[in-house]
Amino acid sequence: MTTADRDRTALAGARLVLPGGVVEGERIAVEDERIAGLGGETEPGDLDLTGHTVVPGFVDLHVHGGGGASYASGIAEEALLAARTHLRHGTTTTVASTVTGEIDDLARQAHVLSELVEDGVLAGIHFEGPFISPGRCGAHRPDLLRDPDPALVRKLVDAARGHAAMVTLAPELPGGLDSVRMLADLGVIAAVGHTNSDYTTTLRAVDAGATVATHLFNAMPGIAHRAPGPIVALLRDERVTVELINDGVHLHPSVLDLAYRTAGAHRVALITDAMGAAGMGDGLYPLGPLQVQVTDGVARLVEGGSIAGSTLTLDVAFKRSVTVNGLTLDQAVESLSATPARLLGLSDSIGSLETGKLADLVVLDSDTYDLVAVMRRGRWARGGEAFATVTSA
Repeated sequence: MTTADRDRTALAGARLVLPGGVVEGERIAVEDERIAGLGGETEPGDLDLTGHTVVPGFVDLHVHGGGGASYASGIAEEALLAARTHLRHGTTTTVASTVTGEIDDLARQAHVLSELVEDGVLAGIHFEGPFISPGRCGAHRPDLLRDPDPALVRKLVDAARGHAAMVTLAPELPGGLDSVRMLADLGVIAAVGHTNSDYTTTLRAVDAGATVATHLFNAMPGIAHRAPGPIVALLRDERVTVELINDGVHLHPSVLDLAYRTAGAHRVALITDAMGAAGMGDGLYPLGPLQVQVTDGVARLVEGGSIAGSTLTLDVAFKRSVTVNGLTLDQAVESLSATPARLLGLSDSIGSLETGKLADLVVLDSDTYDLVAVMRRGRWARGGEAFATVTSA
């Protein structure tokens, strides 16, 4: 390809949230699918982004579906719809999460999802269940749960054909610590979640190689003054990245604030844990083999009433983090982009606005922090037509 053949876009006048801090009125040049440069003089033909803030594309480590579709369906078209729904809300990198099912069914789902990883639609597969505690199963069918026998865990990892990014398990169950060690050896993230583990066993899991807390605080014992449990162990250990769901339902704002003060933005990954109703309205939706009723945007199991994931999108999580929790733009970007990118081993290509990285961009209104436009790999996925062209420099 010659220089003349390359696709070029330049965004001028925006506030940019860069690794070194926030800069005002800056220019970002995009060539083909990558960021070609930062700074420089505005030129005729640039898009005028005055009054807007540009941040890196969001990275969701934990999402089950959206747009009325589920990654657990095992249907490629549904997975594509879910990914596109979240892309329109700023998630440019997605790890698709399954939900507890029969081992063979999960293996079939992994086969379909792995093809989408190979096509560049998804960044990996997260198996949430069936290796979780019956006492903390949440929106997972208890009769389908299994102890984390390393042979069964390995079967699912192998079914993902090298694209298993993460496995959530309860380390206190038989085989739990051995499975954590095996996953660490395989280069797959071992996540502690849906667990009744105590403080000591949780620390043993971290020593064995666990590096993520699946939606910290949710589906695990609370903190007691003589029995701190898994939350304190996971929150205090510098080796652990903690997932948080900032939808105003799963966590009280003060609890999220506590997590940030303890762990810091560099150890927090904001996730959606969204199911098929994300981007949709209230109604009845499937979540794996279970039925979920969404009312006023809150998803609960039809049987039992447990919270069943969320209807959150990451643009809403970003806005809440800044306007409700008072995070700085740098902190919000760290938790929605840089931290999860680093955890996935993708920091060389995504997670921050830097020359040479993929042009995954989210454009926000600088006053309201509402999402205005999304670019993935140099192409507008939403809203690019909203910007006028600079006619004179």
